[in-house]
Amino acid sequence: MTETNGSQRKRVAILIENGVEDSEFQVPYNGLKQAGFEVVVLGSRMNEKYAGKQGKVAMQADGTTTETRAEDFDAVVIPGGMAPDIMRTNPNTVRFVTEAMQQGKLVAAVCHGPQLLIEGDLLKGKKATGFHAIRKDMINAGAEYINEALVIDGNLITSRQPGDLAIFTTAILARLGYGGKEAALPEENDVNAEWWKLATAWGGSTKGDIVKGLNTALTGERYSCQAFEHYGEKTSDVELRALLHDMVHNKQHHIQLLEARLDALGEKQSISAQAADKFASLKASLQGTDEMFLLRSTLGDLQTGIVDINNLRAKFTDPVSTDIFTQIELDLSKYEQCLAELYRSRMGTQEVKPAKPSTNPAVKMS
Repeated sequence: MTETNGSQRKRVAILIENGVEDSEFQVPYNGLKQAGFEVVVLGSRMNEKYAGKQGKVAMQADGTTTETRAEDFDAVVIPGGMAPDIMRTNPNTVRFVTEAMQQGKLVAAVCHGPQLLIEGDLLKGKKATGFHAIRKDMINAGAEYINEALVIDGNLITSRQPGDLAIFTTAILARLGYGGKEAALPEENDVNAEWWKLATAWGGSTKGDIVKGLNTALTGERYSCQAFEHYGEKTSDVELRALLHDMVHNKQHHIQLLEARLDALGEKQSISAQAADKFASLKASLQGTDEMFLLRSTLGDLQTGIVDINNLRAKFTDPVSTDIFTQIELDLSKYEQCLAELYRSRMGTQEVKPAKPSTNPAVKMS
């Protein structure tokens, strides 16, 4: 590390609480450390060892926000997970981040990190992003929410999820004076960069993790594609058949995307993914043809898929795979609403029963 880029003179505070999303702490922490910056971990209690949401982070804080002054730092990083909901209850942490913003320090928040900014009334009139679950909260706090991997407004940097972490961290490094060709880092807007490799080097998902997730999604999509094709053959409900036909085509598109990503990573499909459609065919051949049963089975399969793909979407530090998982989740949610409307219209005066859980063989990854 040379003196010319100024990294030896820069100090960065990264906040921590129990339940922090591990990768959202590890990736910026390691990226900043490897670049030669002085990184100080700040919690609310000195004598506690903080644990990450996934069990990968176990970290004792270097200090607390109670005793620390924002003027002694050049930047503050706010990871996500469940930690920001705890951070926002500590007036010392809110005060520390508020002072950093007011003093023009770089403030970077990812995922649920903007919850802390909301508590300090720091998002009014700001362009920002965050995890989709807090989009409405951010808008209500006065932010202009932008659904992009990286949003920068003045001294505020925000990102949405683990898949954005390599881009998020690169943006922080660049604004602290480290980056460019000398640092061998891609430009933050380079859509062709292999961001997952950079995230892996900084403690994010391994290639094996990403491949496992892709195969999990592929197993689920192949199973449901085959199941929906069989449901469509059995039903005499014209509307349901048309909807199932459309869903099958949508699943085939998802399968192509997942297969292409595995190919791009130089990896093969798992045995479970290869056998998923055969399992679905066998199961469907043993099922009845009652119209309400077919409708509820379709709805149950969709709902199981939404839960599974949502877990995958927020798990990996590969933006390409995350974008695929996000598209699948959006499509599943759209079809769930269509099926729910059809289900209610077919119910009439019948007693509403919960949808039967799916036997989708996809491995659930929490």
